[in-house]
Amino acid sequence: MSTYVVGDIQGCYKPLKKLLQKVRFSPATDTLWCVGDLINRGPHSLDTLRFLRDLDKAAVIVLGNHDLHFIAINEGCAPARTRDTLHKLLSASDCQELSDWLRTKPLAHFDCIDTNRGLKNFLMLHAGVAPMWTLQDTLNYAAEVEFALQDAAYPEFLRHMYGDTPARWYNSLQGLDRLRVITNYLTRIRFCDAIGTMRLDIKEGLLAAPTGFNPWYYYEKITPGATILFGHWAALEGRTDRKEVHALDTGLVWGRELTMMCLENFNRYSVSE
Repeated sequence: MSTYVVGDIQGCYKPLKKLLQKVRFSPATDTLWCVGDLINRGPHSLDTLRFLRDLDKAAVIVLGNHDLHFIAINEGCAPARTRDTLHKLLSASDCQELSDWLRTKPLAHFDCIDTNRGLKNFLMLHAGVAPMWTLQDTLNYAAEVEFALQDAAYPEFLRHMYGDTPARWYNSLQGLDRLRVITNYLTRIRFCDAIGTMRLDIKEGLLAAPTGFNPWYYYEKITPGATILFGHWAALEGRTDRKEVHALDTGLVWGRELTMMCLENFNRYSVSE
């Protein structure tokens, strides 16, 4: 029995299947954790979602920004973008079913795994956290967005989900601004400053950090109480300088690799197209 966490799939169904075959993944005994951005940019978003849905309890998923974007487009709450590759998914007979299924997924997942190094806590999310958030804060705030996605008024959240402001967390935030900031930390953040001000316009690697800004994980307070697993930031090429913070997005859709890590032994496996 093994638990694998895979980086951003982004509709690259065939490499995903190739990677699962490489580790001899069995849905009967193994579990696949997905760090979000299951779809878009790659060629087979529909096949990817159908496959992950059919894995049922063998798949543990958190939502990424591309997954939320698909839900918003499908619900008529946002326009498609030029670089989107979602046409086949959006025109599928089971599109609404797949969208509703995704809408039930969390933005953060926490669990304890029996590893070769003993019992370890893992927190999986797509992008990152605010500097001042504890583990419980992160799970609580993620749950606020999850509730909004499953509430009858979820289209209102989807319509107001986009935007870069407010740029940082305040405990006093309320309503849609509060939900937007939580969503941006969990699904979009790369760089921030010590008080959590986000620079969401910068998507490059570490050398692109503006003065006073660093990768979000330089400031996080969650480790060593829990090991953090995240994707979203392909420019890191799967590397951080933090022992308990693991970057899984290795940029398959940018011509590099899809990477998976076994949580029991921390071994990594990768495939290219």
